[in-house]
Order: sequence, then C-alpha cells, then structure tokens
Amino acid sequence: MVKYYMFFCLLFVSKLVASQELKTFTINDFDLKGQVKTCSIITDYGKEILEFNKEGFLVKSTTVYNNTDRDVTLYKFDQSTLIEVRNESYKENRLDTASSLAYLYERDTTDNLKIIEHIISYDKEFFETQEYFYDKEDRLIKIISSHENAVDEIVFENTTYKGEETITKFENGIIQSSTRTSYKLGAGGKKLKVVLEKQFVDGDPKTAIETVHDPKGLLKSEVHYVFNEKAAQFTATESHLYSYNKNMILEKATIRKGNSVATKGFVFQFDNHEPKNWVKKITTPDNTYITRKINYYEPELETKEVIKG
Repeated sequence: MVKYYMFFCLLFVSKLVASQELKTFTINDFDLKGQVKTCSIITDYGKEILEFNKEGFLVKSTTVYNNTDRDVTLYKFDQSTLIEVRNESYKENRLDTASSLAYLYERDTTDNLKIIEHIISYDKEFFETQEYFYDKEDRLIKIISSHENAVDEIVFENTTYKGEETITKFENGIIQSSTRTSYKLGAGGKKLKVVLEKQFVDGDPKTAIETVHDPKGLLKSEVHYVFNEKAAQFTATESHLYSYNKNMILEKATIRKGNSVATKGFVFQFDNHEPKNWVKKITTPDNTYITRKINYYEPELETKEVIKG
C-alpha cells in the first residue's frame, strides 16, 4: 500500500499527536500484519524502532541518530484508551529535560466526551492545557488551548451537503484547512472515495491535495494543487497514479509534473511469517531500498483441562 510513502511522516506525526487531534497508532498504520512485537527500519539518518503491544497498539517509537543521540516516544494505555504520551530526547546519552515533554490525559464522559490534555516539560518550565470537545457522534468539534496567559480556540465545523461531508478547521476565527469527503463510481461500478484537503495561510487558500481510494482502501491516485491568485482557483501541479498486483501490493507509481512523466517501480521481499510482512522494498530505477527487521510475539499455547474419572 502507499503507506510506504508516508511511513516516516507517520513517525514524526506520532511525536506531535498531542498538538492536534488525538490519535493512536496501530500496526495497520505501518503496513504490518500479525502479532508484531518490534519493527526496526534502517534509514539514511539512522534507525527507527517501533514497539507494539499484543493488541497491536504502538507503545514506543525510537529514532536512533547515532550511538549517543536518540528521540523516544512512549505511549501508555488503559486497555485501548490512551492516557499518557512522553516525548524524550537524549543527547550524549543524557535526557534533555528542556525539550522532553509529557502529555497526560483526563476524560470526562458526563455529557458529551471531553478530553483534557496537560502538557508539561520535564524541567517544569513549560506548561499547557488543551481541552478537546466532542459532539454526540464523538466527532471533534473544538479545542481550547491555554498557555502563557493566552487562550487559543480551534473549531471544527462539520457539514453535509448532497452526500458530501466537509470538516472545516478555524483557529481563532480564521480558516486553516478544509477536508471534503465524497464518493463516485469508478470502472466496473466500484465506489471510490474522494478526499479533497485544502490548506490556508492567514485565511487565504494556498495548497490542496485530492486523493482517490478504492473500496479496499488502496490509494489509487492523488493530485497536488496550488492556488492561482490571478485565476482565483486551484491549479493542478502534479499527479500520481498507483497500480497494485492481485495481492494488493504496490507495483508502480506514475508521476506527472508539467510535461514530464516519471515512473517508479517497487519490488518487495517478504519474510516467512504468516501473515507475511515485507522486509525489503526496492525502488526502481533509483535502486534505493528500505529494510525492516520484524520480531513477533510467540503464539500462546492452548491449555486443555484434563478430567480424570
């Protein structure tokens, strides 16, 4: 799946999860299957190590830059509920308390769900509180952030029109982004999901990305746009088309930008586990690759009660 492209972005997003919408990550977000315990990824800047619990939730991610420097994110759960996140930065094998943060969560379910997030630096010099408000459908509708004697308000406006659902984000009354989800029929009458995300700066439209997903969730295409102020509309700058084999494994990406067309092929090597996971991805014609080392939880042995009579 095209999560491969977004793989390392997700790692950075996971370390910033508390600053926007609350989100937990599972093995599915990293294109992993089965009872994965750890997944190590070799990168050009070092190594990423992901650790999961038996329920498949990401509980620890480590970015190793060298023998003495690393960033660690820890996730603590009460069953499947996130209750704590800790971002720890180590330099020269010592914890940097100024840049390390703890995110602590309280949940109020008296009426509609409200989550209170306390953000505290390890040196106690930084403190911030964010309150997340949800409607009766458990959709996030507002975030109130209190820090350094200032209060910011982010509002999420949910609207539905002719089967299209749009979420518009406003910060202190100024539009920041909008996400519209709609559906259309593709080849063979397949129902395709279309997501258009627009980004704004100081209330002015700047960029947009439209993605199309098939009924199985595979990303089929994406188009990038920039806002043309003279024409007062978004103009496409590049498009990506993706194709998969019968096992839903990404085979090819075609990128069109202006008059140029580039094609990338993908070859995967898999481990011997069931279900299988890829351990090496080769991109052609670049001949670049990503390798993964995956460890699994041992299967639990069934115990049978022996009745003597």
